[in-house]
Amino acid sequence: MTAQHAHPASRFTGAARPYGGGDPYADYRTADFPFTRLTDLADRRLGAGVVAANDEFFAERENLLLPGRAVFDPEHFGHKGKVMDGWETRRRRGSSAGSPWPAAEDHDWALIRLGAPGAVHGIVVDTAHFRGNHPRAVSVEGASVPGSPGPEHLLSGEVAWTTLLPRTPVGGHAANGFAVPAGRRFTHLRLSQYPDGGIARLRVYGEVVPDPVWLEALGTFDVVALENGGRVEDASDRFYSPPANTIRPDRSRKMDDGWETRRRRDQGHDWIRYRLAGQAEIRALEIDTACLKGNSAGWASVSVRDGEDAGDGDDAGTGGGGGAGDWREVLPRTRLQPDTNHRFVLPTPAVGTHARVDIFPDGGISRLRLFGSLTEQGSAALATRHREPVG
Repeated sequence: MTAQHAHPASRFTGAARPYGGGDPYADYRTADFPFTRLTDLADRRLGAGVVAANDEFFAERENLLLPGRAVFDPEHFGHKGKVMDGWETRRRRGSSAGSPWPAAEDHDWALIRLGAPGAVHGIVVDTAHFRGNHPRAVSVEGASVPGSPGPEHLLSGEVAWTTLLPRTPVGGHAANGFAVPAGRRFTHLRLSQYPDGGIARLRVYGEVVPDPVWLEALGTFDVVALENGGRVEDASDRFYSPPANTIRPDRSRKMDDGWETRRRRDQGHDWIRYRLAGQAEIRALEIDTACLKGNSAGWASVSVRDGEDAGDGDDAGTGGGGGAGDWREVLPRTRLQPDTNHRFVLPTPAVGTHARVDIFPDGGISRLRLFGSLTEQGSAALATRHREPVG
């Protein structure tokens, strides 16, 4: 695939050229947005959903949150017209023959429930394959609503909406990315497009801020899971698949649903460094190699560190933890089997804020799970993050 790359500050406006055959992504406009390294809070695999939309005549609203990039089949037509992999509304019209154009305030909207509530740092409104039928502008608002509200409640005057992205022009067949100033925790978004048109995907990148009351009620939970506020800080290799896959919900269902590195031709090894949901006491762990058969890691070890370390770096020999003596190995180098879930009970609980998995010499794992509970310090810090804006 070829693509037109641009500076992160790029803003794409206007329609793209009509599709002329060949690779439909050849003239796709995109940029390297730094915030895309964060968690996609609107990932369908985390439980996100499109609660409602005012119109989805040409293409269903659910397409907005599908994993993977949008696909395009130039020959695929249905009884309503061209079948598109995105959310597409009908063309708006004015009020009369004398005024056939939509009014300036006319727009379509979709309500999104985030799969993992959190602080939003960046948004990508992807209009891939919508070349002349994309919206002229979009806006995004956020709300924090407890429980599982329906569209009636979300659209009522009882919910306070905060503007994350004011009405902003976007371009067709482009990844329209926008940095968002860090703010408080949100559970739902309202995406508006002016006056109508199609959007292929919506990505909402940020930091997961779980509900401390829920985690306290659970007691023991996976303290490194994405949905509970864990995240990947760094990794030695992202060649075949992202390291964040290792802390997604559920088991891996296919090979690229885990983390796999390129084949090493040296004497080094690969690693991932994680930040936990908070300071936690870890009592058991799992290393899963599901769907990795001829390419699973040969051996693995797990270490824990308590507190920050300014010496952290990308040294593969230390697994990204440059500080001497800060990491404590809780699982020594252990042989792994292909396509197997390995379970280990720690002889003594390990307290830490960060964890690291080292694999030898290369290959992949599909999931890492660290079971434990937050310490008093960890619970207090999470309660503060839940209550106050995230910096």
